[in-house]
Amino acid sequence: MSRFTSITALFALILPGLPADGQTRSGPPAAVVEAPDYHRVAGLVFRAPLVIDATVRSTARITGPEAAGVPAGHMRFYVNADVGALIRGSSALPPRIGFLIDVPLDARGRAPKLGKRRLILFARSVSGRADQVQLIDPSATLDWTAPADARVRAVVTAALSPDAPPTISSPGNAFHVPGTLPGEGETQVFLNTADGTPVSLLVLRRPGQARSWSVALGDIVGEAAPPPPRDSLLGYRLACELPAQLPESSLANTEPGTADAAREDYDFVRRQVGACGDPLRR
Repeated sequence: MSRFTSITALFALILPGLPADGQTRSGPPAAVVEAPDYHRVAGLVFRAPLVIDATVRSTARITGPEAAGVPAGHMRFYVNADVGALIRGSSALPPRIGFLIDVPLDARGRAPKLGKRRLILFARSVSGRADQVQLIDPSATLDWTAPADARVRAVVTAALSPDAPPTISSPGNAFHVPGTLPGEGETQVFLNTADGTPVSLLVLRRPGQARSWSVALGDIVGEAAPPPPRDSLLGYRLACELPAQLPESSLANTEPGTADAAREDYDFVRRQVGACGDPLRR
């Protein structure tokens, strides 16, 4: 054993925190920072003309009439913030902006410290005040983290793409066609969209197989079109814009004997796409 190894081993006995091999050991692994819920981010992005990366410079509490409407357990502040980046917006912002924000109080009834806090703001401009913005919701912010920044930028890029799925207004006509074998059949549901782009759902039933579904953005529905991932704009559109039940108006032209099958298949799709994960959706 070398003299260096002996000394290292001795210190390891005296100071248990020191590994015997003399190498520095870090503490517990840092907690993994997850990206915010995709549906929530998408709901904010679609409603916000401006998405801003900003760092809080100063705050002032708002009281009196200007604090009217503050939710219980919250406190309103006027914030000055330095603009780091304009993630979404058609015109430049000044280096510093101001806005109002409602922040939740902690268990002791105290507001969190906002100083030097880096935030992602979802906002709109204020007419005649280039240095002021209005949050689309009094709490429409996210704490800046690398995963949050990446998710927001990805959603903004996808939302501005010419291939972005359209807003779903309501289900249109729906019908079910039974197959030649017992338990066989298919349901097609046409969806009304804000810009008139054809969107339809297809549900297939095959004897001895699990029920399957697909969605088409166009006039042709292909069986091979896979259901969209939850963390996608189309997944968001379906989860957050389809009603819970198929309206009776969608079945007006459907044979009475097949209407129940169409409802069941629509319910199947709703279960598959899941619930909307955007608590700020209006």
